[in-house]
Amino acid sequence: MMHTILVTAYAVNPYKGSEDGTGWNMLGQIARYHKVYAITRKNNRPDIEKYLQANPQTHLDNIKWLYYDLPYWMRFWKKGGRGAMLYFYLWQLFMPIFVLSKKVKFDLAHNLNFHNDWTPSLLWTLGKPFVWGPIGHHPKTPENFVASIYGKKAAQKQKLIWLLKNMFWKLDPFLKLTKWNADHIVAINSSIEKVLRLDTSQFSILPAVASEMVEFSPEKKQGKEKFTILSIGRFVPLKGFDVCIESFANFYHRLNEEEQAKVELLIIGKGPQKEFLHRLAKEKKVENAIQFIEWMERSALTEIYQQANLFLFPSHEGAGMVVPEALSYGIPVVCFDNCGPGEMLNETCGRKVPYDTYQQSVGSLGDNVYKIFKDKDLQVSLSAGARKQFLEKFTWDRKGEHFKNIYSSLLQQHETKNNLRPSTQRL
Repeated sequence: MMHTILVTAYAVNPYKGSEDGTGWNMLGQIARYHKVYAITRKNNRPDIEKYLQANPQTHLDNIKWLYYDLPYWMRFWKKGGRGAMLYFYLWQLFMPIFVLSKKVKFDLAHNLNFHNDWTPSLLWTLGKPFVWGPIGHHPKTPENFVASIYGKKAAQKQKLIWLLKNMFWKLDPFLKLTKWNADHIVAINSSIEKVLRLDTSQFSILPAVASEMVEFSPEKKQGKEKFTILSIGRFVPLKGFDVCIESFANFYHRLNEEEQAKVELLIIGKGPQKEFLHRLAKEKKVENAIQFIEWMERSALTEIYQQANLFLFPSHEGAGMVVPEALSYGIPVVCFDNCGPGEMLNETCGRKVPYDTYQQSVGSLGDNVYKIFKDKDLQVSLSAGARKQFLEKFTWDRKGEHFKNIYSSLLQQHETKNNLRPSTQRL
C-alpha cells in the first residue's frame, strides 16, 4: 500500500552536492515507494522546477512540492550562510503552523535535513508517526590537531562551538521533546547515541552519504605509469588536509628516486586554507609531487576517479560525502578510525588509523600508504573490497530501502494501535 509521507527538507537541490544533493536524492528514494509532500525553502524552487521539466521521471511525479519561508521581518538579517543555523531553528519551530494552514493529509512525518542533532523539530505535534533524521554532528577534533597547526584562536573557536552544541543537547527543551516524541531516529554514526542518550530500540544508524552507480573499470588502474593518490574537499581545518600532506610526505620520503617519480598526490578543492597548504607542501619538500586542482568538469573528475589507486582522507568530520564516491570507483580509503569516515570502512576496503599524537598519527597514515603502494596484490584486493562496500552500503537505493522499512514498521504499529482503541458511542 502506498502511503503519504510529509517530508521537511530544508536543503534540496538537484544541481548541487553535499547537503542539497543528499536531500534531493533521499526525497527521490522515498518517492519510489510512497506519495510525498516535500516542504523546502522557496529559494530551491527554480532549480527544482528546471530539473523536473528537463528530466521527467515517473517516481518524481509522486512528489508534491510545497515552498515555505518565514516572513521577511523574521529573516531580513539572514545573508547567505550567515545566520543559517538560527534561521533553520526558527523554520522548524514554525513548520507545524504552515502544514496546518495547507491542510495537508498525510500518514507519517519525516524531518529529513539539515543533518544536525542539536536543532529540534516540532513535526511530532501533528499527531502522526514521526521520523527524525539522518541527524548527526561533527565530532570534536583532538585539540593537538588544531592548536599545534592552526593556532590557539582555531582551538578556542572549536571549544566555543562544542560548548554551544552541548548547551543545546543538555538544556534545549524543544530538543528534548523532539527526542522523546520521535518514533524513530536515524543517526549518521554511533556518536549520536551518546550525546543524545538514545534508547537502543529508538534509533538506527544510516550514514547520510551515498553515491551514484558508476562504471567500475579496474583495468584502468593496472599498468599505469604513476601510483595516484587522491584527496578531495574544502580547504578547512575540519578536513585535515594538513595531515594529508604531512602523511604523504612521510610516505614519499621513504621512496627512492625512481619510486618517487612514479607517485603523485592530487588534491582537489578550494577554501581559506589554500595558501597555507601550498606552503606546507613546499616546507615538506613534496610540492613537485602534489598537484592542487581548484575546479574541474565532472567528466574530468570521473576520469581521475577511474585511474586513482588510493584515497587519502584523514578528515575529522562526522560523515564524508567523498568516501562513498571513492568506494564506488573501487578506490581503497586510508583515514582516521573515527566515527565519521572510519565507520564507513572495514579491512576489506581500506585502512583506519587511531588518533595518537600528531606526528605518530602522521607516521601511521604514511605506513599504511607505503604498505599499499608496495603490495600490488593488496591493491587489487582492496579495490575489489571498496566496490563491494559501496554496493552493499552506499548506493542511494540502500537509503530508500532503509526508510521504506522504517515507515512500514511505524505505520503498521500506528494502525494496530488505532484498531485497538475502544470505540466511543453516544449513550
